[in-house]
Amino acid sequence: MKIGKNTVVELCYELEVDGEIVDKTGKERPLDYIHGTGNLLPKFEENIEGMEPGSKFSFTLTPEEGYGEVDPNRIIDLPKEAFEVNGKIQEQLLVPGNTIPMLNGMGGVVPGKVVEVSEKTVKMDLNSPMAGKTLNFSGEILTVREATEQELHDGLHGEYVHTCHCGGEGHGNGGCCGGHGESDGCCGGGHGEGESCCGGHGDGCCHGNE
Repeated sequence: MKIGKNTVVELCYELEVDGEIVDKTGKERPLDYIHGTGNLLPKFEENIEGMEPGSKFSFTLTPEEGYGEVDPNRIIDLPKEAFEVNGKIQEQLLVPGNTIPMLNGMGGVVPGKVVEVSEKTVKMDLNSPMAGKTLNFSGEILTVREATEQELHDGLHGEYVHTCHCGGEGHGNGGCCGGHGESDGCCGGGHGEGESCCGGHGDGCCHGNE
C-alpha cells in the first residue's frame, strides 16, 4: 500500500541541522501518524506521499517550508507573576537557556526559551527551536495501512478525545504550564532531549506550526 490520505504510516528517520544529527528514531521505536490529517509538517508529508514500505527518502526543507524564520515579535517580556504556581514564583525554572511550556491565548502549549531574567520580568523566546533552520531529513518507510474509523475519530493514540484542564488549579495566571508531553498529559510542553523531534503523538519537530 502507498502512503495517501488517512493511511497510518510507520517510519524511521534522522534529522540533520547545521551538520549535526539533532533527532532520530529507529526501527525499534518508529514514528507513527495518520497521513493527511495535519500531524506533521505539510512539506514533510508531501515529500513522502505515494511511498511504500521499504522506500527510503532523503530531502531538505527550507526554513519557509519548516518553521519559518525567527520572528522578533515572538520574543516577549513577561511579568514574573506569569510563572506563579500556588502563589509562588517558580524561580528554579527561570534560568536563561531553560525551556518552559507556556500557554497561548487559545489554550495551546508553546515551548518558550528563557532569554533573560530581571528583577520583575522574564524575556521569553517563543520561536520554535527550529525557526530559521534548514532541515535535512533521511529515513525509511516501514509500514503503511488504512486507518480505522475509530483512529480517524479518536486519533491514532486517542489524542482527539483527551480532556485538558490547563489553566486550572496550579497553573497560576495561565502563563507557565508545566507537565509532560502530550502522550503523558495535555499540558505537555513538547519533548525533552532524546525524544522524537517528529513525535507522532507529541509536539515534535515535524509538527505544523502553532
